[in-house]
Amino acid sequence: MIRRAWPLLAVLIAARAWAAPKPAADVLPDDDARAVYSVGYRVGRNLVALDLSARELQHLQAGLRDSVLGRKAAVNVEAQDARVEALVQARAKAAAEKEKARGQAYGEGFAKQAGAKAAWGGSWIRHDKAGNGAAPGPDDSVKVHYRGTLIDGTEFDSSYKRNEPAVFPLKSVIPCWTHGVAFMKAGGKATLVCPSSTAYGDRGSPPAIRGGATLVFEIELLEVVKPKAGA
Repeated sequence: MIRRAWPLLAVLIAARAWAAPKPAADVLPDDDARAVYSVGYRVGRNLVALDLSARELQHLQAGLRDSVLGRKAAVNVEAQDARVEALVQARAKAAAEKEKARGQAYGEGFAKQAGAKAAWGGSWIRHDKAGNGAAPGPDDSVKVHYRGTLIDGTEFDSSYKRNEPAVFPLKSVIPCWTHGVAFMKAGGKATLVCPSSTAYGDRGSPPAIRGGATLVFEIELLEVVKPKAGA
């Protein structure tokens, strides 16, 4: 696992978007300017979970400027490693807790929808189309089409966009899928709402899935694939 502070920063995922105004066209006059801006934007995207204040953002900019210009650091940078680690962990935890609270509220609203019911571990399922085929067992693989989104509707994965169903052992995926898809039958469609405790936890799955994020999956179970004899 990642042990150092700054590599951990590089994989932190946005828990809240910092909305900077779009630069005017004359600020990015050519391809080089746009490329450099993209570097800065990528770095900033990886730091959003720190929830920097305006004052802290100024400190960040000062450190970046001094480093790029080869100036002597205003502090002993290496001596700050422990403090950086503590700051990252504390703010990432706070961001994940906020995300889980939003997910809980979303799940409770989903649970009130017609046909929705509790599935496993705090997850919810709604059968959108009944299947008439076999139900998968714990050792089976499944052939599915699916679409995964965050609770705000942001799509992070879709087999439909790849135009190719996915096939995988049911026990090799996140717990929400392992237990939730077991409620389905081949030919059926369902919506799964997966709290972070049944998905990617407080770490998330950077860069697409924030720490503590509740995930929503639209799943179409095409086929149950039995394990080969002797496998």
